[in-house]
Amino acid sequence: MGDMQKINMQLPDDFYERIKSQLYKRIGKELRFAHRVIDLGCGSCGLARFLTETNGQQVTGVDIYDVNFPGEDDHASYAQRDLRCIKADAAHLDFLAHGEVDAVITVWALHEMDQPIAVLREAQRVLRPDGGILIVDYPHDSLAQRLWNENYYGPQEVEQMLKEAGFDEVRSELIEKNQVIWARATRPGHKVESA
Repeated sequence: MGDMQKINMQLPDDFYERIKSQLYKRIGKELRFAHRVIDLGCGSCGLARFLTETNGQQVTGVDIYDVNFPGEDDHASYAQRDLRCIKADAAHLDFLAHGEVDAVITVWALHEMDQPIAVLREAQRVLRPDGGILIVDYPHDSLAQRLWNENYYGPQEVEQMLKEAGFDEVRSELIEKNQVIWARATRPGHKVESA
């Protein structure tokens, strides 16, 4: 049994639920300077609500399914203009203009997307120049793989996809006992032509 497998066996099955609060805080800190944020694969819009309430950001949550979206009576912030949850395909964000958002976040969702490169290219399209993307996902050979038996990417695969989609300053790391991929990149900025 390898070192990673030993670590995975020692972690409690609710590990990801236990780290959710600190992970949200870390995401909030990372995105604190972004005014307009889009959350791809938002699920029930929990992170979108957190960012709206904590940082006062305008957040649009996007998910291909809307069964878990909060209703206007479910949460006060949902009724505010700063939070929207939209049923849409992350590979086709037609409701957003080029360069409309400051940051894109996707949490626990990239591995679920049928066309991850198309999603990342669309994320790059809607980002302003020098805007950032943050990907948080389960890595290959993690506790998540043992729990849910799904296929996950490794950090280098995520980096390669970001580069293929045209992002700059691509970097990734494993955090939280190597159970979480934390990958960041930026949309290339405006190039100044020399005279």
